[in-house]
Amino acid sequence: MPRDIAAAAFDVDGTLYPEWRLYSRTWRGVFLNPRLFAAFARTRGRLRRRGAPVARDSFYELQAEICAEELGLGGRAAKVKAEIERHIYGSVERFFDGIKPYPHLKECLLAMKKSGLKLAVLSDFPIGGKLRSLRLDGLWDAELCSEETGALKPHPLPFLRLAESLDLSPNRILYVGNNPAYDIEGAQNAGMTAALRCFCPLIPPARGRNADFVFNGYRSFQEYVLR
Repeated sequence: MPRDIAAAAFDVDGTLYPEWRLYSRTWRGVFLNPRLFAAFARTRGRLRRRGAPVARDSFYELQAEICAEELGLGGRAAKVKAEIERHIYGSVERFFDGIKPYPHLKECLLAMKKSGLKLAVLSDFPIGGKLRSLRLDGLWDAELCSEETGALKPHPLPFLRLAESLDLSPNRILYVGNNPAYDIEGAQNAGMTAALRCFCPLIPPARGRNADFVFNGYRSFQEYVLR
């Protein structure tokens, strides 16, 4: 087992399942609301670049305010917040059912749990019923959405809150994600070991080359963790 790891924590979207499966179901909403989705993407970028987190109960209000500004609708944040809830968060809830996890993921999780490792998820988006839909519910010692901390990855705060929820120091946690900038750099900057799931481990993305482990399939990941 790498270092003195006591827990494995996972990003959700693109790490537990292929994101394209969700995109293939939600494309119509993007097509009908392109300005909202583009403004939301820019908003998330601005939130990631913030140097300080916001209060937990202020995150969604600030997100809506920035998104309204991006849309040229300053002063109409309440309306934009409702549109985000309906067309972005809501579309994921509506279309997620039936999406399958990556092959061998559940066997890997069960093997790690049997070995005594704690398991957790940390996602930038609300987890909602995703784990239940993936048939991975009941396996986790902690489930956390970074929005609930007032900061998005790669800010260290979500990772540190995850460590607190597991009652472990960050250096005893292996974090697994598919985004080099948000998941790998964020986890390592918080003191965690980080593994990158990517399509081609032999040629990982430039920013992912600093990952402690790079893999594609969960069988190889299981071997790495439980060796």
